[in-house]
Amino acid sequence: MSYVFINDSSQTSVPLLQACIDGDLLFAKRLLERGCDPNIRDNRGRTCLHLAAARGNVDICCFLHKFGADLLATDYQGNTALHLCGHVNTIQFLVSNGLKIDICNHNGATPLVLAKRRGVNKDAIRLLEGLEEQELKGFNRGAHSTLETMQIAESESAMESHFLLNPDLQNREGVLSSFTTTWQEFVKDLGFWRVLLLLVVIALLSLGIAYYVSGVLVHLHTFLFMDLKA
Repeated sequence: MSYVFINDSSQTSVPLLQACIDGDLLFAKRLLERGCDPNIRDNRGRTCLHLAAARGNVDICCFLHKFGADLLATDYQGNTALHLCGHVNTIQFLVSNGLKIDICNHNGATPLVLAKRRGVNKDAIRLLEGLEEQELKGFNRGAHSTLETMQIAESESAMESHFLLNPDLQNREGVLSSFTTTWQEFVKDLGFWRVLLLLVVIALLSLGIAYYVSGVLVHLHTFLFMDLKA
């Protein structure tokens, strides 16, 4: 799905910008190696990184970054590349390299707001929501913690999806968690050795009951057999 709105009649005449729009990795790499400016802009102020990110071309984004593309560059409306992005891999790349998830454009819109307006895929929306939530909580402290935040958001998203697809599993997990908590509190209140002694007593009583029941059954069987024989 494309999030760059360029009419066919107004395609850019700048080769590197066009390569980013087309997703032509080899051509973009060749142009960069020949010295093309990775920060060149189109008539809306969008850099090559904006266009590559908008198309979800994460490999081109990596090459642009390698050749000095400005990850913090904004277009004429104040959008960073993250504002135009709607693909999980590209979001991960941009955020892990320092782009802030809560930055607003000139209209006060964050990347999450614009992503929802464009109706991007649910995985990208969920990732942006998780990242923004962690950012608001103050856990994002630079590129490294941003990457950790991204991984946490993805993990929570995967767990949520797993439970939604398996409601019975969620119920079992809840029952098991409740039982484990109750048992831990019981052991803590009574004491480990008292609990161990109680378990030993229960085991001995169980053995005694089993022995008694088995003896009764043997006598009953013998009685019935003798009665039938008579």
